[in-house]
Amino acid sequence: MRIAIDKQTEYARELLKELYAKQEPALDSELVNGILEADQSDETGIFEQRQRIAKLKKLLNNRTDAKSLNLSQLADNLCRKSVWLIGGDGWAYDIGYGGLDHVLASGKDVNILVLDTEVYSKTGGQTSKATPRGAIAKFSAGGKATAKKDLALLAMSYENVYVANIALGAKDVQTLRTFVEAEAHHGPSLIIAYAPCISQGVDMKNSLTQQKLAVDSGHCLLFRFDPKRLQQGENPMHLDSKEPSVPYKDYMQTETRFSMLWQSHPESAEKLLQQAQHEVTQRYHFFKQLSEMDWDEGTGVAAIKKKINEH
Repeated sequence: MRIAIDKQTEYARELLKELYAKQEPALDSELVNGILEADQSDETGIFEQRQRIAKLKKLLNNRTDAKSLNLSQLADNLCRKSVWLIGGDGWAYDIGYGGLDHVLASGKDVNILVLDTEVYSKTGGQTSKATPRGAIAKFSAGGKATAKKDLALLAMSYENVYVANIALGAKDVQTLRTFVEAEAHHGPSLIIAYAPCISQGVDMKNSLTQQKLAVDSGHCLLFRFDPKRLQQGENPMHLDSKEPSVPYKDYMQTETRFSMLWQSHPESAEKLLQQAQHEVTQRYHFFKQLSEMDWDEGTGVAAIKKKINEH
């Protein structure tokens, strides 16, 4: 879809230039240059471009030549269009990760929203690579022994990918800001949205409260990695989470997927809890270090990539 839209935009621009050169129909230079050179990085620019395109389509009305007809049909593609991919963690972290990685590596202007429930929800609650350590699910009845895959760090290694972690119930303003920034980014963007579900043993009427608890405990880390800041000579990492203020055990015991383990395997539960607590603390401090790194245009990218790879 992205490639098709880009090709149609390219062809529409070619037709506009050709018709302007021939003055068939008579096209105002200000209008043509405004369309071709439009800044569409924000909603204001896109709104103004839509108005210019509406004027162009009026000028093309009643034209019967092939190129005018083609441009009339393709004119809307001169306005920037969004392409969003939306899927769950089973797709993004697991069985579809190869395709996701291919899209991120393409450099195309595609936005990706991952609804991260940390389990294969739609097929009955099986373990996925997004399932956190210590959680019970199908195929990990004794609690998952390994840590959750860090999809965000993998995406950040590409440098030109906008990456963010959000939780609507914890910080709605950060969520809104993330979508605005991702949409404005000319390149791939990846938004990972923490999404509690019934497979976690959560009462969904408390979904927003549970998201806040996940953030306060450090289970879900809020941040934005914006490559646009690189062009301004600034650190691209912005940490939106505060240091965890709730013991991780307090969070785990509110969800059946964790609390069941204390009933069936109490010794394993305590061991996995200690490991998980260490991980969330370590991850917070790691991202805090990334966000506080001194930034130099010449060495900043290399330094942050080295830090990520070391982690």
